[in-house]
Amino acid sequence: MPLLTELILVYVSFYKYAAPHGAKKPDMFQDRKDAGQKLAEALQAYQNQNALVLAIPKGGIEVGYQVAKSLNADFSIIIARKLPYPDNPEAGFGAIAEDGSTFIFEAEKEWLAPEIIDRIITAQKQEIARRITFLRRDQSLPEITGKIVILVDDGIAMGSTMRAAIALCKNRKAGKIVVAAPVAGRSIVEEFSTLVDDVVVVETPPFFRSVAQVYRHWYDMSDQEALEILERWHREQKETMKIS
Repeated sequence: MPLLTELILVYVSFYKYAAPHGAKKPDMFQDRKDAGQKLAEALQAYQNQNALVLAIPKGGIEVGYQVAKSLNADFSIIIARKLPYPDNPEAGFGAIAEDGSTFIFEAEKEWLAPEIIDRIITAQKQEIARRITFLRRDQSLPEITGKIVILVDDGIAMGSTMRAAIALCKNRKAGKIVVAAPVAGRSIVEEFSTLVDDVVVVETPPFFRSVAQVYRHWYDMSDQEALEILERWHREQKETMKIS
């Protein structure tokens, strides 16, 4: 490719995903519902395949609900929690899933004392237990062994919680693991492609920094809103069973 053409493509990409100062950037998704519907379109190969969609709360629940509904798949949640830095809770050095599967970035093990890591893991185990009780009503994780499992989140930035969820699915002998998200960094897609059977991501912006940047309407979902989506799913499934 000629150098001039490459420079033009880089400029166009930069303008599209990182608008100049003072200009509003274009949004890839209106909200999580819109993102879920677009992700479902990209996952149509799994429609009517008896797949199990497992959403990572709480942001992944609306996205996963839309995917499961479109694919005629089973739907539930898989609890995985970021391990936050003690002085910066917005950032994380790893994650832990509900079965205890833990992922920690190798470089961080040298910077954090073992007792600090243990204390943070204990706190996140308590939050996992709370979410299982409140969001899944103390129900066990659905059977995974031998199934097509589609792990869904509203986006993948560092990917630690998704890695912990992947580890859980491997421990439970999933038949096929699919990682699915509306947005992720290109390096994450490449890395996850070596970890699971399939990776489906709608958008991979070249200047991706955070999940929130690609949504027009972005906010932290409340426990109650997350629960209402899950209860809606259960009501709809009961209605479908009555009709059939």
